[in-house]
Amino acid sequence: MEICRLPSQPALIQLRQGQTAGVPLIKTPSFCPYIRCSLGYESNTKKSDSKNEMFILGMGFVGQFLAADLNRDGWEVTGSCTTTARKQKLEEMGFHAHIFDANEPQLEVLDIVKCHSHLLISIPPVLGVGDPMLQHKELLKERLKDGNLQWLGYLSSTSVYGDSGGAWVDEEFPPRSITESAKARIAAEEGWLHLACDVGVTVQIFRLGGIYGPGRSAIDTILKQESLSKGQMMRFSRHYTSRIHVADICQTLKASIQRPSPRKIYNVVDDDPAPREQVFTFARNLAEKKWPGHLTLNKSSEDAASLNPQEASRGEKRVSNKRIKSELGVRLLYPTYESGLRSIIEHMENPFRQS
Repeated sequence: MEICRLPSQPALIQLRQGQTAGVPLIKTPSFCPYIRCSLGYESNTKKSDSKNEMFILGMGFVGQFLAADLNRDGWEVTGSCTTTARKQKLEEMGFHAHIFDANEPQLEVLDIVKCHSHLLISIPPVLGVGDPMLQHKELLKERLKDGNLQWLGYLSSTSVYGDSGGAWVDEEFPPRSITESAKARIAAEEGWLHLACDVGVTVQIFRLGGIYGPGRSAIDTILKQESLSKGQMMRFSRHYTSRIHVADICQTLKASIQRPSPRKIYNVVDDDPAPREQVFTFARNLAEKKWPGHLTLNKSSEDAASLNPQEASRGEKRVSNKRIKSELGVRLLYPTYESGLRSIIEHMENPFRQS
C-alpha cells in the first residue's frame, strides 16, 4: 500500500518570460491532498510486454487525429461514439468504433477497454451531472482493475484556471474558476486521478487551450461568413486566448506515453496567447489574399463590440506551456497561430470553386 499524492498547489506563481514587469506575483493558499491506494506494480511489470493498443472514449476531433497518427506508428486504435451514423463514418475512415453511452456504460465495451494498453478520456462533463463516466466509478473500478491498461490520459481544459487578470499561470496555479462548466472539469480531473490510482494505472491530465486544426479554425469560421454566436463574441473580446493546434496535442500525448509521469498535469497550449480579434484579422487577410473578392463585409468586430465589456473580460489569463517542453521534450510544430493558420490555408482546397 502506497501513498498517492495528488498535485499540490504551492503558494507562489513566478513571472514567466514575457510577462509585464511590475505585475505582482499571485499568492495562493497551498493545497495538498493525499489518498491511499495500491499501485499494482506487479501487474504493471506483466503489462509492459503487451502490444500498444489505444482506446479513445469519445472519438471526436482530437481523437480522430490521434488515431490516425498512432495508426501510422503501428498502433491498434479503437474508439467510441454515440450514434450509428457516427460509427459508420469512423469505420469509413478506417477506425474501429463502438457505440457507447457514458451515462449507462455497457459492460461488453468496458471489457474491450480493459484489454487495451492505453486509454484516452475525451468525454466532457455535463452541466448538472458532472463527468458521466464517473457516475459509475465503482463499476469502472470493478471492470478495469485487473485489465491490461498501463496509461490513462484525461483531456481537460485551461478554463479551470479562471481569471488571473492576464498574468501568466502554470500547472501549479490553483484552479479557481467560477463557471459551472469549469467547476465540473475540476471535479472530473480529481475523479479520474482517484480512479486511476485505485485501478493501478498511470494517469495524466492534459489541460488544452482552444483547439484548432484543419476544418476547425479561424479561417474555416470566416469562410462560413456567419455572425458570431454569443460564446464566440465573448472569446473574441478577450485580450488573451490560449490555443493549440491539434497536431501539437497529438505529439504531446505521444510524448507523455513515452515518458509517463503518474498524476502529472500538463498545459497544452502554444507560445502566443493572442487576442481572438487579432487571430481573426490575420486569418481574414490570409483568406482574402488567397481568394480575393469572395468574402463579404467583416461583421466579427461589430458583433463583438455589442457585448457587455464586463461580460467579455472574464477568464483573462496567459497559460504557460513550459512543462511540456522541459519534461516531455515537446517542440511545437505550430508555436504561434500564424504558423498554424498558414499551414491550414496552404492545404485547403478552393471553397469557392464552382462544381
